[in-house]
Amino acid sequence: MNPIKAKNEEQTKTVAAKLAELLEPGDLILLEGNLGAGKTTFTKGLAEGLGISKVVKSPTYTIIREYLEGRLPLYHMDVYRLEETGAIDLGLEEYFEGDGVSIVEWATFIPEDLPQEYLQIKLIPVGEDLMERELTFYPVGKRYEELMLKFEAKLGENK
Repeated sequence: MNPIKAKNEEQTKTVAAKLAELLEPGDLILLEGNLGAGKTTFTKGLAEGLGISKVVKSPTYTIIREYLEGRLPLYHMDVYRLEETGAIDLGLEEYFEGDGVSIVEWATFIPEDLPQEYLQIKLIPVGEDLMERELTFYPVGKRYEELMLKFEAKLGENK
């Protein structure tokens, strides 16, 4: 799948909301990008697509935020602060194998704690003012390869 260009925050959220419509319990999304790349913005769109109306905030200091009132629960994790310590005592596998969707920022810091299959999304600011985002999707495993085929078809419906 080619990268998707989002011209602003609203377009980033719209892409995420469309993806949310296809998500199932136990799905895992890894968001990679520098500070300010749009990871939390993407998560806000995903939450909207799941029918979550609570305000989504970055879990940088809490590590995990749970949003339970949508079509599926959303578990939003920021593991940046675990670079030195790891995530052994957090019980992440309970989230990953649970009844909701897990979205993890900075997952490169906990590779040993991740399941074998997931969808990685890289967000890169582009353009003169760096307000545009380039979103590149990397499916790992059969479930996520199939998800990307459905997602591409969904994106094509609106062209």
